[in-house]
Amino acid sequence: MKIPIFIVDAFSSRIFSGNPAAVCPLDYWLDDGQLQSIAAENNLSETAFIVNRGGYYQLRWFTPQMEVEICGHATLASAFVLMNQVDTSVTEVTFGTRSGELIVKKNDDLYAMNFPAHPPRPSKTPAELIKALDYQPQEVLASNYYLVVYKSEDEVRELKPYLALIKELDRLAVIVTAPGKEVDFVSRFFAPAMGIPEDPVTGSAHCTLIPYWSKRLNKKTMQARQVSNRGGEIFCEDLGKRVIIAGRAVLYSEGVINI
Repeated sequence: MKIPIFIVDAFSSRIFSGNPAAVCPLDYWLDDGQLQSIAAENNLSETAFIVNRGGYYQLRWFTPQMEVEICGHATLASAFVLMNQVDTSVTEVTFGTRSGELIVKKNDDLYAMNFPAHPPRPSKTPAELIKALDYQPQEVLASNYYLVVYKSEDEVRELKPYLALIKELDRLAVIVTAPGKEVDFVSRFFAPAMGIPEDPVTGSAHCTLIPYWSKRLNKKTMQARQVSNRGGEIFCEDLGKRVIIAGRAVLYSEGVINI
């Protein structure tokens, strides 16, 4: 069997930055073991698999270790592939996913994703979390991930967390964030329990970041940057129960998987 594969750098307009995702359009679903093996072989933070169902596409995401409930950059990458490699006349795509219906609209070179909001709530601060980050934050909240707030962008950039300790926490990942110098806010994302030591740019983290910063800054539209080594740019809008997470993307490679 030959399966097409595209690698797209999401949340960036140039290769070697943003977050690379593999996208594999399928005619039908393979068994879960095969999907997981392909994702492990790709060894990217996420591999997206899409199946055309006529009026919409089914979409699933796998890290090298597990299937996940939601993924932003691989959704953006999937929409990019469908709109640029499959049907260039399409400017809107609907995905059916484990997190419900996700719609992506193209506007010039921006791909705007409509995702559910996951507002953070006050949380107890595990001693292991502070030990893992080795730097006292201003505030700790939680949604499906821990959200750790620092005073400055420099503090976020300089963190060197102990990933083995983060892996043992009772949440799958940790977001760290602070006000930005040139953007509204910055962040980083650590998810070793998911097989992702540090994710370059994390769309799903902004389901939590956008409600937090919208309330704190009293702004509905914002610009953000994930300050990993690769870095990425995110354009944000708070819609209440939903958020808009928008970014650019660029094709790095295309090929064929033989299984």
